[in-house]
Amino acid sequence: MKVLVVDDEKDITALVAYHLEREGFRVLQAHDGLQALELIKRERPSLLVLDLMLPHLSGLDVCRRLRKEPDTARLPILMLTAKAEETDKVLGLELGGDDYLTKPFGPKELVARVKALIRRSEEVQGGEIVKAGGLEIDLDRYTVAVRKRAVDLTPKEFDLLKALVLAKGRVLTREYLLDRVWGYERASEIESRTVDVHVRRLREKLGPEAARIVTVKSVGYRFNQDS
Repeated sequence: MKVLVVDDEKDITALVAYHLEREGFRVLQAHDGLQALELIKRERPSLLVLDLMLPHLSGLDVCRRLRKEPDTARLPILMLTAKAEETDKVLGLELGGDDYLTKPFGPKELVARVKALIRRSEEVQGGEIVKAGGLEIDLDRYTVAVRKRAVDLTPKEFDLLKALVLAKGRVLTREYLLDRVWGYERASEIESRTVDVHVRRLREKLGPEAARIVTVKSVGYRFNQDS
């Protein structure tokens, strides 16, 4: 399985490649945004580890372009950020990033995040099709349609929607969603905002069916499946 690591600091790409290769991944490396896009088009990696601060084309711009293309709209993206770049973290999530790591990070956390993203992007559940009003969700094929029109969701957006749907109307806390969808055992303020950012993006994509994701003040979210 191929992973593309993009960072302008070659010692970081080499370090990430070393730890991922030890886990059996085939690792490709790029050092600027334009090179990353060329490699993605040619090599079609299964996951992208993307630094936000890149020459020629920023990581944010790379993320934005990938999410606009059907072939890469669901490519899992793990963003690398500096500790002081909280605004960029939120913006990166809004543009389609699935998860992030703050530098400096440990190799065990890196590997765990990569494996979790890949596992969730490949996870298949039961062939069940959920219908609610004009919304149709195929949990087997990872597809969503609103009033018969396909909706492109990122892997994290789909995982979030699936978690809400499978809860069958129960309220899910942000902490539960962070654990279930992102694999975070403890939620910091920025991580809690991760849920809110993804819910907002999900609602935008669901359009007339957005109101099915109900906010429960100070607690979390639930899915309203009533017709």
